[in-house]
Amino acid sequence: MKGSAEIICVGSELLLGDITNTNAQFLAQELAQLGISHYYQTVVGDNPLRIQRAVAIACDRARLLIFTGGLGPTPDDLTHETLADFFSSPLEERPEVWADIQQKYANRGRAIAPSNRKQALIPQGAAVLPNPAGSAPGIIWEPRPGLVLMTFPGVPKEMQIMWRATAVPYLQTHSWAADPIYSRTLKFWGIGESNLAEQVNHLFDLENPTVAPYASQGTVKLRVSARASTEAAAIALINPVAAEILKLAGDHYYGDDDETLASVVGDLLRQQGQTLAVAESCTGGGLGHMLTAVAGSSDYFMGGIISYDNAVKIGLLGVLPDSLETEGGRE
Repeated sequence: MKGSAEIICVGSELLLGDITNTNAQFLAQELAQLGISHYYQTVVGDNPLRIQRAVAIACDRARLLIFTGGLGPTPDDLTHETLADFFSSPLEERPEVWADIQQKYANRGRAIAPSNRKQALIPQGAAVLPNPAGSAPGIIWEPRPGLVLMTFPGVPKEMQIMWRATAVPYLQTHSWAADPIYSRTLKFWGIGESNLAEQVNHLFDLENPTVAPYASQGTVKLRVSARASTEAAAIALINPVAAEILKLAGDHYYGDDDETLASVVGDLLRQQGQTLAVAESCTGGGLGHMLTAVAGSSDYFMGGIISYDNAVKIGLLGVLPDSLETEGGRE
């Protein structure tokens, strides 16, 4: 059973911007590693009608619907009852689930509220997706032939444990997993996204591997992604394209994937046996923070001074008063 997946995140707090939707990012990365195509993500508030509309749309374009959020005990936690209503399936209390919830509260020495019993209500015909880290179970359900639903709580830690422990093995054994997608991200500094894109524009039409640009906080990135049965096979597809990119725009390239400007600078300092100290003013210690955020930076970073007031610049750093008069506005 193969097909595309859609991620549906339920929660008005996501729409309001109160929390960052890290669940969608995690699941997207996991789906890519499993080789499951994923073309859409939806965020919907805690409203039964809008949730059902999102489900109706998703059913027309995906065969695996992955839900996060809306599994708690409060009245606005509506995911399971809304799905049951949409697919005309009654909710039923699973005694083993209710017993598990009660035991977890007892183990923590906490009183259980009557509302928690709601979490034991599961759509008829659905399999329970256990939650080792919390009280809210999820489900794995095939309400229609060829359509699979998975639900997870919105708490990232709980969702990730449940995904890896139960969902991934299920998807692998039910023939959802295909050739996974591997990526290499090339990072550039000192060049705009549009200028970089013009230099490598002819590579954007490739199908395997693909090349996609994106920018963040002064850095421009080109992600080269390949679908292959093994990582070695993917690397063999990615490397020639990466080499062509570096041939065209290598003057602005500084690193790959998890490397940062600070980590690259640190590696260069370490290789050359050099050290670094900083004196900052308007950056307020930001530069020192970037450098010390790299593990092992004590090998080369000596320290820094935040010289915000002119008296500190003059008395501690020896900056000339005339320089502050003429150059102070350019800090």
